[in-house]
Parts: sequence; structure tokens; C-alpha cells
Amino acid sequence: MRLAYALGILGTAVGLTAGCASGGGGAGTATSAPAATSASVTSTAVAAPTELDFVAKTVGGQEFSGSTLAGKPAVFWFWTPWCPTCQGEAPEVAKLAKANPDITFVGVSAQDQVPAMQEFIDKYDTGFFTNIADVDGAVWQRFGVTAQPAFAFVGRDGSVDVVRGPLPESDLAAQVAKLKP
Repeated sequence: MRLAYALGILGTAVGLTAGCASGGGGAGTATSAPAATSASVTSTAVAAPTELDFVAKTVGGQEFSGSTLAGKPAVFWFWTPWCPTCQGEAPEVAKLAKANPDITFVGVSAQDQVPAMQEFIDKYDTGFFTNIADVDGAVWQRFGVTAQPAFAFVGRDGSVDVVRGPLPESDLAAQVAKLKP
């Protein structure tokens, strides 16, 4: 009895695997429905861009995994505490982040120490979104950023558009609008 049960399970598994591998069985076969389901799940799944393949500490000391943003629209803002351009952009970035709660904003600070980063966050009221303390520049490097300020716009589809340099508020707002469904 156990052998018959095991063979039945094995036969079902082989049939499902064959159906998935071939992209579906013939009309009316038992494998056509599971294959169609697998194909539809695969077609809607979004592969995370390689840029999101990181784990880093936030300025507050928590662990943050970039892969949690796969399939979600996100704006990465690369800044340093001592940069006058970044200081000028901070209120604009905060305003856009508050106006677009359906888009994840992530600040990525580097080229300084955590206390200076925290002071910047407190001064410019950007603590309501995640800010990474990229003290070794690994996240900057992953996105190909070498100087601040810079932005990376990550689409639901896994596309990544990196803009190096400052963005006027209207251009930043236009880039954020492109991320909306």
C-alpha cells in the first residue's frame, strides 16, 4: 500500500514537472492547469535588480535589506552630511517622500560618521524614511555612485535609473511621478 501511494505521488510530481517544463500540457490533460498557473506566477514575479542585493545598517543601527524592495517603487537618495547641495535638497526630498507614501524613500549617507549623519537627519526632518549609514560606501558602489548628491529610481519592474548630480525639485518630482502605477 505504501509503495503504491509513493508511486502515485512520484507520478503526480513527474507529471507536474513535465507540464511546467514544457510550458503546459495538451488540452484536457491534468498538467495543463498547473503549468498555466506556474506560468502566470512566473510572468508576474519581478526579479530584484542586482543593485538591491545588499544588507546594510541604518543610521539608527537596524539592519536593512535592499531585497525587501523588489517589485516596489523606490527612490534612493545618496547624500553626505557636509554637502551644501544635499542640505539644500533635503527639504525637497522630505516633502516628496511625505507626498508619496506609496513609494519607498531610502537615504544613503556616506563619507562621514554616524553621529554627523544623525545630526543631518534630525536637522532636515528626514528620519521618517530609512537612512542607511553607508560608512564603507558599499551601497554607493553597488549603484555606481561616486559623488553626492545622486538618486536611483527603482521601478516595480526592476528597472534602475541612476541620476548623478543634483536634481531641481521639478525634475525630482517628475522622476518620482514615473514610478507611480
